[in-house]
Amino acid sequence: MRLKKPALLLCVALMPTAGLGDEIWVSNEKSDTVSVIDVDTLEVVREYPVGERPRGITFSRDYSHLYICASDSDSVQVMDVATGEILHDLPSGADPEQFALHPNDRLLYIANEDDAVTTVVDTETHRVITQINVGVEPEGMAVSPDGKVAITTSETTNMAHWIDTETNTIFANTLVDARPRHAEFTDDGSKLWVSSEIGGTVTVFNTADQSEITKIAFEITGVHPDKVQPVGVELNHDNSLAYVALGPANHVAVVDTATYKVLEYVLVGRRVWHMAFSPDDSKLFTTNGVSGDVSVIDLSNHKAIKSIKVGRFPWGAVARPTE
Repeated sequence: MRLKKPALLLCVALMPTAGLGDEIWVSNEKSDTVSVIDVDTLEVVREYPVGERPRGITFSRDYSHLYICASDSDSVQVMDVATGEILHDLPSGADPEQFALHPNDRLLYIANEDDAVTTVVDTETHRVITQINVGVEPEGMAVSPDGKVAITTSETTNMAHWIDTETNTIFANTLVDARPRHAEFTDDGSKLWVSSEIGGTVTVFNTADQSEITKIAFEITGVHPDKVQPVGVELNHDNSLAYVALGPANHVAVVDTATYKVLEYVLVGRRVWHMAFSPDDSKLFTTNGVSGDVSVIDLSNHKAIKSIKVGRFPWGAVARPTE
């Protein structure tokens, strides 16, 4: 039997957002909530109840709505950011894990792990445009900056599937190492980074011809190689550095994107999943599932400066500028 959300949570969730600073929004997989962190104070200022097992989260282009993959509710929820109210659910397909919003701010591309499909949903009409058959256990999802290509990664098939967004058909399949979890385009769309959790690597592709440029491996002194499990990947504002969350290795790798060499490793909380930059690019926030907290990394020196307690098993993170 599921317990009711405590009354205090509901009261906190109804606090207005006006007048606050930049924020990081975090999905908490096992407490069915979204926590909001003030970037200036580095404190949780609000927490909202959402659907079951929230994972992937993203904002609309104007930051007025938050889309939430409520995986165990088999839906994508749409939240009014100003009030924290869930406005409606979108028909997402079974077990949505991650998604990507098209640059047109209208189409959502959703990876449905249980059904081995990518679902395309129109957020204005609330209709499913199509479902695209992909590999087994799709999770990672990305759309190129020009909106022409969508990527789905399938964990069991060990592939990145390249989808033409005009025809919604797959035009290429590229192998990666075991259990790909995340896909990330560079800002100019020329390269694609794909993390492989069990393979322990990140593969970088040339998007023009889908060829492999390089494969990056990781080695941390004192950490068993089996614990080095890349998941989230984020590129900084000028795409000169890539940050890779290494799961139960409890570190974030800092990679030079010109040489593809690992520059250093930053110790964070336990079982680091995903990350989000502060809107001013001065800090990186990491979600640490097992320790139930968010680590804050100062990007001027790559040191973790604070741990912020959030809900149970934080998973996704996304930034919201308020000005």
